[in-house]
Amino acid sequence: MAEQVTGKSALVAQLEEIGVVPLVTLASPEEAVPLAQALAQGGAPAAEVTFRSSAALAGMKLIRDQVPDVILVAGTVHSIEDAQAAVEAGCKGIVTPAFNEPVVDWCLEQGVPVVPGTATPTDVERAYDKGLRYLKFFPAGAYGGVKTLKALAGPFAEVKFLPTGGVNLENAKDFLALKNVFAIGGSFPVPSAAQESGDWEAVAEACRKARQIVRSVRGE
Repeated sequence: MAEQVTGKSALVAQLEEIGVVPLVTLASPEEAVPLAQALAQGGAPAAEVTFRSSAALAGMKLIRDQVPDVILVAGTVHSIEDAQAAVEAGCKGIVTPAFNEPVVDWCLEQGVPVVPGTATPTDVERAYDKGLRYLKFFPAGAYGGVKTLKALAGPFAEVKFLPTGGVNLENAKDFLALKNVFAIGGSFPVPSAAQESGDWEAVAEACRKARQIVRSVRGE
């Protein structure tokens, strides 16, 4: 059995350094490489490729092979089968939309970094009990956003979050300013209109804007 990954993994450290994790839902495998290249050019070389489309696995493999500098993680993972397939396709970690105990346990047993989705103190407690300290907060906007994260900081002082869902360029600064947020995530670095039209420079520019906000909050 592989060593469990419950602390600050190298993956989390990398995502924390970037500060923003673009959420990517591929319409086709062919757009995976130019999209990933745009993320890197925009200073946000990370992609949470979701299982919301049938192009996910093929796209992951293309990014792994052709844009290896982009940190690749799998999102919207609902099953152990998806998690295993994602790792085999080159993903360095797993992100779930909710606290999926079978997936979390599999990741821990295999030594695969996992950032499970949480929305309530009960979810956070379940993850905490398994030794996890880096969690996703989703859907952030619907569950109180900044206000809820501030409240969670008291009883869960050791936990840091990746808020997604309702995070955008307008409120990114408010989330990033919280001490218990290690990075923010969402589709805002990949504007849907730009992706649909193949305007990769617009994607890169959206990433630059997000990274500028990260740097301004952190005083970099």
